Amino acid sequence: MRSASSTRGQNAYRAILAAIRDGVYKPGDRLREEEVAQRIGVSRTPVREALGRLQEKGLLETASGRGLAVPVLSMSQIFELYAMRQEMEALVARFAAQHATEAEIANLERINGELGAADDPHKAAARNRDFHARLYDAARNRYLQAAVEELQETIALLPRTTFVQPGRTSTAEKEHREIIDAIKARDTEAAARAGKAHIQAALQTRLAISETEET
Repeated sequence: MRSASSTRGQNAYRAILAAIRDGVYKPGDRLREEEVAQRIGVSRTPVREALGRLQEKGLLETASGRGLAVPVLSMSQIFELYAMRQEMEALVARFAAQHATEAEIANLERINGELGAADDPHKAAARNRDFHARLYDAARNRYLQAAVEELQETIALLPRTTFVQPGRTSTAEKEHREIIDAIKARDTEAAARAGKAHIQAALQTRLAISETEET
């Protein structure tokens, strides 16, 4: 059983990571212990613990001078991150095609419908995270799930969600539909291809966003 202090530290870790993912703390921003504690409504002790853990995992780095900052990922790091993600998501989809129950498939369809109906990028991103989380559950492999969830934490460092790109919500919904259809057909190869193609499309969207911001 976890101690109360450990639970507070874990909750602070999740809150800070969510703030990074949601753009409250952007790449390059410094995180000051006192300010973070005030923002998430806890004492400085669990925040200190959470910041240390985030630094150990490479989700924060030592800032010039003092303190910690959100890392700015290089383009090569982004390519490496997506290369890993597309292979892992392909494996998740393959396993889900083998193990997903009818109820899980129906739930994936429901969440994907909510994604398609989302009226702003942040809602779409939240539904997308829900979709992939339930897909990980359906894969029925605790070690793969732990690995992809670890990778998802690093993805939180990427600036902005790809759903800010016009049309990305509808195309992501269609890509998810291809994954679901392959799972329903119990076609492991088609599911893996659809899972991989979905992440490749996400990378292309992110690159397009980067090019737009540079011009």
